[in-house]
Amino acid sequence: MRVVLESTSRILDRLCKALLWCAGGGLFLMTVAITWQVFGRFVLNNSPTWTEPSALMLMLWFILLSAAVGVRQRFHLSLDLTRMIAPPKVRLVMDLMSFVAVGGFGAGMVWYTKILISQTWAVPIPGLGLPTGLAYLPIAISGLLIVVFSIEHIVYLILAARDAVEVPLEGVLPTAPDSQSETPN
Repeated sequence: MRVVLESTSRILDRLCKALLWCAGGGLFLMTVAITWQVFGRFVLNNSPTWTEPSALMLMLWFILLSAAVGVRQRFHLSLDLTRMIAPPKVRLVMDLMSFVAVGGFGAGMVWYTKILISQTWAVPIPGLGLPTGLAYLPIAISGLLIVVFSIEHIVYLILAARDAVEVPLEGVLPTAPDSQSETPN
C-alpha cells in the first residue's frame, strides 16, 4: 500500500508543480493585460474592453489553483500554537479533523459551483464573449483538487497513526528531491 501511496504522491507532486507554473503564467498574463489597459487608456486614449474581464478571470484561475496547492503543502489557515502544545495523539486527531473539514469545504465548492456553472454557461462575458461559467470553473477544479489533497493527507495521517510515528509539524507528505535541503556534515 505504501508503494501505491508514494507513487501517487509523486504524481501529485508533479501536478502541484504544473499548477504552480500555470498559476505563475496566469499572473504574468494578468500583468500583461493590465499593463496593456493602462497603456491603452493613458497613451492611446482608447482603453481596450477585453483587458479587465480577462485579468479578472486570470486572477480567479491563478488564485484558486494556488489555494489548492496550498492545501497540499499545508499552507492553509491553521492554529499551529494549539497544535504544537498538544500531545501527539491529540495533534493527530486535530490534523485529521482539519483535513476532513478542508476536504468537506472543497466538496462543497465542487457541488455548488457545478450548479452555478451550468446556469451561467450560456451567458457571455461582456468584452470577451466567453461563457460566464468559464469564470466559475476554477472554483470547481480547485475544490476537486482540495478534496484529493485532503484525502492524501488523511491517508498519510492514518498510516502514521497505525505505525505510531510522530507526526512532524511540517506535515507527513514526503518532500520532493529538489526541495530537500542538504544537511551539513
